[in-house]
Amino acid sequence: MAKVELKQPIVQEIADAVSGAQAAVLVQYLGLTVEQDTALRKELREAGVNYKVYKNTMMHRAFEGTDFAQLDKHLDGPNALAVSKEDPIVAERILAKYAKQFKCFNMVAGVVEGAYADEAKLTEMANIPSREALLGRLFGSMQSPIANFARVVKQIAEKDGAPAEAAAPAAEEAPAAE
Repeated sequence: MAKVELKQPIVQEIADAVSGAQAAVLVQYLGLTVEQDTALRKELREAGVNYKVYKNTMMHRAFEGTDFAQLDKHLDGPNALAVSKEDPIVAERILAKYAKQFKCFNMVAGVVEGAYADEAKLTEMANIPSREALLGRLFGSMQSPIANFARVVKQIAEKDGAPAEAAAPAAEEAPAAE
């Protein structure tokens, strides 16, 4: 078998991994211990992220003609590829966490929803709160004025010395006396 025939399935594997992907991130992983790398791979796998080390030439060939070709200029040295098909930010969050923990590990560049992102942009995206956290903040801010208004009304009713139920009938009788 020729070398090209042996490499073609690997190129096809990479091409299949990035086709339809929301995000792909190149990372330099040299210096991680086996335990650290195993923990990283486990966390990425649980989040639905495909993480694998490929040869740069194989990635270059698989990226040809796709949005991920923008990563070609970073394909030197030992690189691993993290690909997320569902959530465009989940891989960045996990990888940024490990990059903070271990100085030898860093994100190089990535393509998120078709747009190129350097290390700084990837780190910035990783710090964006999750959708659930943002929705929680939104609903909390919407509920706050209503809850404050209810407290003020209750305090006014208690200040007058009459319970809120007794104050309502007294207000109805006053106009009838006129």
